[in-house]
Amino acid sequence: MPAHTFHSSGPLKGTISVPGDKSISHRALMFASLAVGESTIEGLLEGEDVLATASAMRQLGADIERADNGTWRVHGAGVGSLIEPRQALDMGNSGTSTRLLMGLLASHGFSATFTGDASLSGRPMNRVIEPLSQMGASFEASSGGTLPLMLRGALPAVPITYRLPVASAQVKSAVLLAGLNTPGITRVIEPVATRDHTERMLARFGAELEIGEQDGERLISIRGEADLVPQHVVVPGDPSSAAFFIVAALIVPGSDITIRNVGMNVTRAGIVHALRQMGGDIEEIDPREVGGEPVADLRVRHSDLKGADIDPTLAPSMIDEFPVLFVAAALADGTTRTSGLEELRVKESDRLSAMAEALTLAGARVEEQEDGLIIHGTGGDPLPGTPAGTYVETKLDHRIAMSMGVAGLASRDGVSVDDTAPISTSFPTFMDLLAGATQ
Repeated sequence: MPAHTFHSSGPLKGTISVPGDKSISHRALMFASLAVGESTIEGLLEGEDVLATASAMRQLGADIERADNGTWRVHGAGVGSLIEPRQALDMGNSGTSTRLLMGLLASHGFSATFTGDASLSGRPMNRVIEPLSQMGASFEASSGGTLPLMLRGALPAVPITYRLPVASAQVKSAVLLAGLNTPGITRVIEPVATRDHTERMLARFGAELEIGEQDGERLISIRGEADLVPQHVVVPGDPSSAAFFIVAALIVPGSDITIRNVGMNVTRAGIVHALRQMGGDIEEIDPREVGGEPVADLRVRHSDLKGADIDPTLAPSMIDEFPVLFVAAALADGTTRTSGLEELRVKESDRLSAMAEALTLAGARVEEQEDGLIIHGTGGDPLPGTPAGTYVETKLDHRIAMSMGVAGLASRDGVSVDDTAPISTSFPTFMDLLAGATQ
């Protein structure tokens, strides 16, 4: 279990690239596996979560290989032509691939068992079990609707119209993917817009998808028994990974870095808007479109951040970035208030309590509320750091580990975390990139 101390650093300089977007990488592998013929994927994130998706799709009948130049080639089996896996699908730490694959297999006529690591096995799956059961799939889950669980797909499944009770791109995507092999039209009603990578990419792969409005809410319809067509997918840089370097540059004096090719999808880039609201100097250079997704190069310079009340409607577009936003808030001038973040309690860890404990240990002033944190900033002064012999508990959560690593860069005595191993689930090159940018 590799513990590590992150020390205060010199300014972050130069130009860096962050790994490919995790959400888009998962979907590229899945949808290419459902297209008949060969798709190619460039820029795929090669973290443990995405590799778990690749492994699962191989077990379901797709032929997936990585070429020496880093391009991935996928020979798909076709919608409705997946095969029953011979053994349990081990999803590791990946909640995204678990929920999306449950949707995909819900309309195939066979059984599959899903397992995962200790962290994933504590995460709730009832939110996808509920709509998929309405479509005819049946489930045997562990107590509390968690993994391990067995799914029996329905063939044919029944199309439904499902109104999301909680803003969740994963639940939306699970229902739409179940709709791919369901005769008729499956509809999802979204009261609050969530990340739309599934819709964008399914349309590119040739699915019949319509997006409209009903009573002021987003209505997404998909026509089943789809034929997907192979594509060449270029995966943009992950805004969730870029967020750690954006915040690091904002809080370390003298920093001026450029992060290349960052996905700027409006349903994902909330962290940029929130940090700008706090006074962050983040410039978008050469905004462009890559593979149906908006991207830009981001130039980020050290800024005197101010506390702010973060609009809860931003939450779905930056839900994974709140841990590192809390770090920025801890070094801002004044008080930052966040609310509407109950979803953070059921991530890889309870990220509200984990970050409240971690930042308090490092010397920040934090109040934990039911649905958010109130953070009183230092006004730009370094955090004291973790006392000698104490370690931040990362609770097997990659984003806690990386966020507190960033906090260490702007601390007096450094921040020690108990385990950096989870970082490789989403950002295997984090430590090397950080070392390179802060020399």
